[in-house]
Amino acid sequence: MSVGTSSAPGAQRVARPPAPRPGDLAELGIDPDQLPDGLVVADEHGRVICFNAAAARITAVPAERALGRPLETALPLEDLEGRRWWQLTDPYGGLAIRVRQPERNLLLPGGREVLVSARYVRTRPTGPVRRVVVTLRDTEARRRTERSHAELIATVAHELRSPLTSVKGFTATLLAKWERFTDDQKRLMLETVDADADRVTRLIAELLDISRIDSGRLEVRRQPVDIGAAVGRHIQAHVAAGQPADRFLLRVQHPLPDLWADPDKVDQVLSNLLENAVRHGEGTVTIDITPSASPREREDAGTSVTVSDEGPGIPEESMNRVFTRFWRGSKRGGTGLGLYIVKGIVEAHGGTITVGRAPGGGARFRFTLPVAAPAYLT
Repeated sequence: MSVGTSSAPGAQRVARPPAPRPGDLAELGIDPDQLPDGLVVADEHGRVICFNAAAARITAVPAERALGRPLETALPLEDLEGRRWWQLTDPYGGLAIRVRQPERNLLLPGGREVLVSARYVRTRPTGPVRRVVVTLRDTEARRRTERSHAELIATVAHELRSPLTSVKGFTATLLAKWERFTDDQKRLMLETVDADADRVTRLIAELLDISRIDSGRLEVRRQPVDIGAAVGRHIQAHVAAGQPADRFLLRVQHPLPDLWADPDKVDQVLSNLLENAVRHGEGTVTIDITPSASPREREDAGTSVTVSDEGPGIPEESMNRVFTRFWRGSKRGGTGLGLYIVKGIVEAHGGTITVGRAPGGGARFRFTLPVAAPAYLT
């Protein structure tokens, strides 16, 4: 609401707010209600002139109730020691050189915690404050991240404890009593140490993958990939490990477009999906490889791989959590990180992955990769 000066005798003169400067939201055509964070703006008199939808959601105060009210009334904040924030900081009467308040945790009425930062807008250095711009962010997202990190640490500690205890126990025993064991006993203990070392290595690799996925630094080194041959190698590995050959059915629809992808990461995806189908599913594990539309815009060709089994499948209410951290389809081992990493790898390629119910009733995972060549070949 704009306030002008009055020419009536004895009328109180009210300073006109400064004209919008370049970069103002209105000048840029930005609706404050479209901003993801809470935005509260007070004028030179300390009255609220903007209270966007996110601020109303975070504070549970309707915008119409906040507009026109003093800032300290519309947004009654306290620090973690119970002190009133606006009296403590005094934006209009405090230090003339202060231009902002860094982000910190403050409390709304009822004890709800929010992240608050403020900016003091002056028309000239050390001049009077013309606007106080406050941003609000809900702490729930940060708390979820902190809980996820704590859960990750607990999971990793638990998963590392078992193999490291085994490695330490066997190596200490061999060092102390080497002469007492037969060659077969020594071989068995060393094979166990070797297997446990591989388990630790895999877990560390998973942690590195999660770190790269979360930070957007997962690199994809594209090369030509024969996806049919890659699936065949994984099937042969499962057969060599004791699975019956007739448990797997590979169907390839030709012709397939040339696929350019990171072969190591594609192997990681296939290994995880096939291992899940073997470990948690039942009956025949069917792998279908077909050409399909690319998940990327402006690209026509893609390759899809569908892995399905005939087991009990995934409950409908759990399908939206399958690709999150720590989701386990059963209690039969695993860290619950594999499918989270699979999704990150597929999306790093520009692809998509979905989960559903197979025709035989089991789980069905389908991922689609674009077949585009590396940039240096286009």
